[in-house]
Amino acid sequence: MANIKSKQKAIIANQKANKRNSAIESSVKTAIKKARKAVDSKDKNVAEYVKNAHHEIDKAVSKGVLHQNNGARKASCLDAYVAKNK
Repeated sequence: MANIKSKQKAIIANQKANKRNSAIESSVKTAIKKARKAVDSKDKNVAEYVKNAHHEIDKAVSKGVLHQNNGARKASCLDAYVAKNK
């Protein structure tokens, strides 16, 4: 642990941000997996799962967890997967 008080606070803030960002990233991955699984199993609620995945991706981009291009790539790949396996 650092000896300087401002660095101690910075370390704690970074740990909090890391937890928050990890949770958001995990929810994005989970939503994408659910959408892909729905497509593979020919579920009738595919549109709902894809919409939810897009929402999670957009939310992560707006919070700065994902870069804008990274979010766009994830959304584009998901859409391509859905179109290919319809």
